Amino acid sequence: MRVTLLRCGLVAGPLFVAVFLLEGAFKGSGYDALRHPVSSLELGSHGWIQVANFLVAGVLTVAFAAGVWRPGFRAGAVLIGVWGVGLLGAGAFTTDPVSGFPVGTPAVAAYTTSGGLHDGFSLPAFVALGAAQVLLSRSGDRRWLTYSLLSATTYLGCFALAGAGFRQVSGLVEVGGLFQRLSVIIGWGWTVALALKLLRRS
Repeated sequence: MRVTLLRCGLVAGPLFVAVFLLEGAFKGSGYDALRHPVSSLELGSHGWIQVANFLVAGVLTVAFAAGVWRPGFRAGAVLIGVWGVGLLGAGAFTTDPVSGFPVGTPAVAAYTTSGGLHDGFSLPAFVALGAAQVLLSRSGDRRWLTYSLLSATTYLGCFALAGAGFRQVSGLVEVGGLFQRLSVIIGWGWTVALALKLLRRS
């Protein structure tokens, strides 16, 4: 059973990334993957695809967190679980428009209840995944320690730059989506590496 749960960690990230990359490439209607966040794919035509992407990845990640749960990894498993719950919340509550998407909306739209809940789930989840990388960095050899700390640093750095872009900071607005995608890919890459590490032990 544990092996099955850990394998969910091999699937969640690559599936999530593949879906949002493909959807972003074909979204059209003013969507710019370099500028706009992944969550904005929930808006406009075929938004249900990204909603489903969040929900499926969230379920797989919570399952993965259950597989990670073991002595020495429990705090990290909780943090990964928070990441999974954040994905579920991001799917359940649609984000607000940002950076001019959908076309005709302002650069920063007024908060709605749904948008506030979307961010309320998403932001702590991003922080939790970064914290998990730091916390579990000592669960292996020096190479794992170095990789995990470098991953956490670049992940959180890209996340901060993306946030600045979405807040319309000059010079970062046009690349906010790029930095967010880098952050997400780095974070998911670490979860896949952790799943492989634990599967070898199992």
